[in-house]
Amino acid sequence: MLLLWILVLVVGIAWLAHRRIDPLPALGIVAVYLLAMGIFSHAPGWLLLILWVVLAAVAAPLLLPDLRRRYFSAPMFDWFQKTLPPMSETERDAIDAGTVWWDGELFSGRPDWDLLLAYPKVQLTEEEQAFLDGPTEALCAMVSDWQIGQAMDLPPEAWAHIKEHGFFALIIPKEYGGKGFSAYAHSQVAMKLATRSGDLASTVMVPNSLGPAELLLHYGTDEQRDHYLPRLARGDDIPCFALTGPLAGSDAGAMPDTGVICKGEWEGQETLGLRLNWEKRYITLGPVATLLGLAFKAYDPDHLLGDEEDLGISLALIPTDTPGVHIGRRHLPLGAAFMNGPNWGKDVFIPLDFLIGGQAMLGKGWMMLMNCLSVGRSISLPAVGTGAAKFTSLVTGQYAQVREQFNVPLSAFEGIQEAMARIGGNAWMMDAARMLTANAVDLGEKPSVLSAILKYHLTERGRECISHAMDVHGGKGIIMGPNNYLGRSWQGAPIFITVEGANILSRNLMIFGQGAIRCHPFVLKEMALASREDKDQALVEFDALLLKHIGFALSNAASTLVLNLGLGHFEKAPGNALSQGYFRALNRQAAAFALLADLSMMLLGGNSNAGNACRPAWATY
Repeated sequence: MLLLWILVLVVGIAWLAHRRIDPLPALGIVAVYLLAMGIFSHAPGWLLLILWVVLAAVAAPLLLPDLRRRYFSAPMFDWFQKTLPPMSETERDAIDAGTVWWDGELFSGRPDWDLLLAYPKVQLTEEEQAFLDGPTEALCAMVSDWQIGQAMDLPPEAWAHIKEHGFFALIIPKEYGGKGFSAYAHSQVAMKLATRSGDLASTVMVPNSLGPAELLLHYGTDEQRDHYLPRLARGDDIPCFALTGPLAGSDAGAMPDTGVICKGEWEGQETLGLRLNWEKRYITLGPVATLLGLAFKAYDPDHLLGDEEDLGISLALIPTDTPGVHIGRRHLPLGAAFMNGPNWGKDVFIPLDFLIGGQAMLGKGWMMLMNCLSVGRSISLPAVGTGAAKFTSLVTGQYAQVREQFNVPLSAFEGIQEAMARIGGNAWMMDAARMLTANAVDLGEKPSVLSAILKYHLTERGRECISHAMDVHGGKGIIMGPNNYLGRSWQGAPIFITVEGANILSRNLMIFGQGAIRCHPFVLKEMALASREDKDQALVEFDALLLKHIGFALSNAASTLVLNLGLGHFEKAPGNALSQGYFRALNRQAAAFALLADLSMMLLGGNSNAGNACRPAWATY
């Protein structure tokens, strides 16, 4: 009987923590239970004494805040400050960039499914559907992926069609001559084009992703918007954006490209501007661009603008016919035909007006990039990955029906069925994730962590689908020619793994590294307090956060126990009889993930090498 009392006590405490009951009422409930246990259970006195001592030890820090701050929170605050790795302003901008949407619920240990299910369903407008059914279908019909590969370019009529029908202007508002489409429509167009040709999709999606148009919309001056956006919408200007260089890829903050504040001659007059020197590579649309967006580090050694010399990363728009700009050479990215190449500049002088946003945005380029990157990364590459999954699902299913071995269709073999099941399952999951994230962007979010999750998983799963399709097709997928509809997709798959943040670094640094900080309800606030100058006030605020953080971790530990014991089956779950089991499984996994993420950050702290070794597991959880 005594064992039953103890079991009820343990399960009851776990249930109170799982339900996140406030500490004081929970302690009161436990105290009442201990009184009842002492009266009715005939428990030995020494056991009751131990239980009351444990209860008092838990209650004392809650009831005596001054004592708690002095002997617990203050040492923890000192440890936290020493453990926290140094963070540059560039790293801080990257962490603070974008917004946290529903993805934060996954790190909470208790996702709010009702909130997720209440979001409106994505839907195309009549105009967007007409564009997809008309100009987009027509563009797909006028190109052959094989012929594009042979000519190493889109056919002239495709270029003309792209410009005439505003494919470069999907994100540009209508007042500037653009389409003003939703993120979902943008995603649908990119996905449709990707099923026809990866080169075609790349050509169209880059101007609608991170680049001059996106940056002008958010940060450009009125004069810059009025001048450039209509030209970009009409296709009079073809844009590219130069960020990556020989020495700086994913670590864009290490770029050696410079812009020095100086006086120079522009259109016959002495003008205050920048003397630029840069070398960039891997720039999509670079060989045919007429408008170059450039990222560089600005310096003012002569103090022409003020006392500060190192002004930070800045962004400028430069016509490619500006003296000193070298552009036009091409790379050959795994034989893909989309325009990609290097560019460089030697002592190129531009007025300060060429800075995106003008002089007011000088030195704010990294913040601008980080805030805009998440939107494009939420749309373009996930659409391409999903397009690959859908295309391979279609052609592999058809091929497996008509191709026979041993007088039996391939689709009858269990090994083939396994590969087809993986393709179909991935296609379904990828499309759901793509639509959900596009919906977030349409709701005004800039989901930095969610976009990294999507870019990583959808490009990786797209590559996996192509790999399975190649396995099923065998020699049909290997021998190149106009009837091989898989070979060039197989060749180009690594490209999408690499661009807009290499997947290995996205997995380690962004999905878990940034995600654990941004999506956690307390860590980012605690980090901000660690650098607060007013240490006394910082300790008071840290103490309150720490108390909540400990309760959060204990709650997730209790939820992991309770839900894995099957007690979560008695809780309400959304959906119907078919889906409720999946929601409950996700609840169990979310609680375990939140607990392990907290333990990982606590145990590894600032040990980045150890952290990087563990992060792949968390990022792919």
